Amino acid sequence: MKYRSRSDIVGLLLEAANGGGATKTKLMYKAYLSFNQLREYLTLLVENGLIEYEGGQTYRTTDKGMRVLRLQNEMQEVAPISFIKE
Repeated sequence: MKYRSRSDIVGLLLEAANGGGATKTKLMYKAYLSFNQLREYLTLLVENGLIEYEGGQTYRTTDKGMRVLRLQNEMQEVAPISFIKE
């Protein structure tokens, strides 16, 4: 697996929690993270208001999180980053 930036991982988590929400397990699998990594990212995202805990072990992307995800997708369209394949 290639190196992923923090913003790539945040984007995967925001996307996974979009819609009906997601459990920690679903977020872990969608973003390919360990449980310890997931806890760190969830803390960061909740503190910044990008994801909210709905109760019942479900997390949902907030409106602010959706704006961040939209901006990230727009930036990728305008200036795609291509990696050199080895």
